[in-house]
Parts: sequence; structure tokens; C-alpha cells
Amino acid sequence: MKVWKLVSGIISMVLFGLVAFQSCAAGVSNALEQNGESSGSAGIIVAFLMLAGGIVSVATRKAVGKGGNIALIVLFCLAALIGFTNYGSYSDLKIWSGWCVINAVLAVVDIVKNKK
Repeated sequence: MKVWKLVSGIISMVLFGLVAFQSCAAGVSNALEQNGESSGSAGIIVAFLMLAGGIVSVATRKAVGKGGNIALIVLFCLAALIGFTNYGSYSDLKIWSGWCVINAVLAVVDIVKNKK
């Protein structure tokens, strides 16, 4: 799981830039259309939670305790919850929320696998 934490952390940090850029574009689109959606703002929150999750994932990849995995579960589940409930016209947010669910599930798997 150490390799997966490193790889998923790096991917999450790289995806931060893409998700943030798309979210800004979606936010501008929502503002220009005056449709009352908040998918752009939700995307920014998801992007920052993905960045935080990626940093925690890389930083705790060699940790022995459960604290890092619990932090990953909280960060990625919160990002997925916000993303899935607010995607609106920014439909790519579903994809990024799915990535967050995958990371959260694998953190749970790591906790169960390393149970003593």
C-alpha cells in the first residue's frame, strides 16, 4: 500500500490544478448564466481537499499507525460528498468525486489489512 499511497498522492496533487482550473471556468459560467448553481465553488473545495489528501497520502505512506489513513478517509469522503451533492452543470465533478471515493476505500482497505 506504500506505493499506492505515493502514486495516488501524486496524482491527487496533480489533479488539483486541473480540477481548480475547471472549477474556476464552471464558476464563471454559472455567474454569467445566473443559474444559481454552486458547482464551481464546490469544485474549488473538492480541489483543495484533494490537494490536502494527496499531501497527507504522501506524508503518511510509511506510517505505522492508523492516523494517516483516518485522515485520508475523512478528507476524501468529505470531498466526494461535496462533489456528488453539488455537481450541477459541472459534470466532471462526478469523475473527481469518484477518484476521491476510490482513495477513501483504499484507505479503509489499508486499515483492515494492517489490523493487528
